[in-house]
Parts: sequence; C-alpha cells; structure tokens
Amino acid sequence: MTDKRNAARRGATKAGAKRPSIPGRLRAPDGAAPNPRGASDAAKLAALTAERAAARAASGDIAKRPDISAFPADETYDPECTRCPRLASFLAESHAKYPSYWCRPVPAFGAAEPRIVIVGLAPGMQGANRTARPFTGDYAGVLLYQTLHDLGLASQPTSVSYDDPLRLINTRIVNAVKCVPPENKPLPDEIRRCNDFLRAEIAKLKSARVYVALGRIAHDAFLSAMDLKRSKFVFGHAAEHPLGQARHLIDSYHCSRYNTQTRRLTPEMFKTVLSRACKLAGL
Repeated sequence: MTDKRNAARRGATKAGAKRPSIPGRLRAPDGAAPNPRGASDAAKLAALTAERAAARAASGDIAKRPDISAFPADETYDPECTRCPRLASFLAESHAKYPSYWCRPVPAFGAAEPRIVIVGLAPGMQGANRTARPFTGDYAGVLLYQTLHDLGLASQPTSVSYDDPLRLINTRIVNAVKCVPPENKPLPDEIRRCNDFLRAEIAKLKSARVYVALGRIAHDAFLSAMDLKRSKFVFGHAAEHPLGQARHLIDSYHCSRYNTQTRRLTPEMFKTVLSRACKLAGL
C-alpha cells in the first residue's frame, strides 16, 4: 500500500512540475499548444545564428583589434571622438577588459551612394563595439543581414568582421549613436552630441531616397538631423512618412533579440518593411 502511495506522489509531482526553461527560448504556457509559425521563426533565426557563429569561428582576423588607420576621420565620423565623457570612459573600461575589441566609435557601413539608408540605435557591446562594423557579431545583425541578402541588398547573408567580403548594395547603415552605451541605453545628451555626425552623414548621401529607422530613438534622431518636428512624424512599425523630393522615412521595430523572441517583430514583418523600402527606392 505504501509503495502505491509513493508511486502516486511521484506521478503527481511529475505532472505538476514546471518544464525547465531554456535560456534564450520563449516557452508557451503549460497546456498551450505550440505555435507552428513561432516555431518556424525560431528555427530560422537559430539556423542563421548557427551560420554566423560558424563563420565567426572560421575567421582568423576577428581575434585582433581592428586597425584604426582603416577608418579615417571626416565630418561624418571621428574614431578618436570623446565628446561624451560617460561613453568615452565606458569605452576605455571595455578596452581594458577586452583588448581585442574595437572599443571606439563605430563608422557607418555600406554603399557610398545608397538608395536606402538604415538608421540603427547604437553599437552592441559584443557586436559592433567588438568588430567595428554596425550589426556585426551580435544577434540583431543575424536577421538584418539575412533579410538584406534575401532582397538583393547584401552580397552574403552573414556579417563577421569589418574586413570580411560582405558588401551592401544600394544600402548604407548608420547609427544614431556611434559609441556603445552602458546597458544599451544612451542618454539624451549623448544622442544630441552624436547627432552632428548623423546630420553630416545624411547631408552627404544625396542619392538616398528611403530612410529606415530601427526603433523610436533612431526615428527621433533622424528627425533631429533633418530639422523635422516629431509631432508631424509619429513613430509606428511600418509607418511611412513622405519627406518631399521623392524621399521617405519608414519605421520598423528594432531587430533586437528581445523584439524577435517576444515576436514583437517577426522575420516576415521585418522583410515586409525592407521590401517596401526597396519599392519606394525604385529597386
């Protein structure tokens, strides 16, 4: 009788126990049926992540700090910029901790005369801050570069380092803030100081017809660089804002790990926005 009661207790414990969580994976509530579409998205992103990791592992150059001479200063970029004391201090601390990381302001990347300009937020610690190329080496870049490649805007689907063979076609990537901020959160004053570089970059890109803002901060920074009022251009995913002279601003949720794992942004949603950008840009 005792054995039967113990067996019953063990069965009840197993039935009531929560399934263990797997880091980085969203789990449906107990008893909920799996979402086939969600599983498909997760599988696609997992495959892209694995491909990027393999490419990164195969690269022998990623372990050494990029050469500063490869990034000359001009009105749009200064690799020695220390305008923001907090960010400059954080970069110095990061370099002491990770000597092979770039740990300097990150330059724009892409075509010199683009039709599409993608405006991001800021470098990630393990991504652009390490590799010296926007969206390179972290999760956000997996979806971005794969989508650009799918649309014929990138020569390959993965980005590993600043000097790998990847080339962007009719597309350029810039950031609202060029230095990695603590906890990925730049302060308003830091965004304003860096806006001079964004303003100069946009002014220089006469060929641009479509600007894609990844997130609200990038959206607001672009408007500031263009001297446009925020009240007339409200941020919203897939929102389109005519700018005159056959130019447009399109908004998208940022392609961050958080947004994609919570399905705030799916690969299909992101591809739809960039496909629309291609159409408006005449590509």
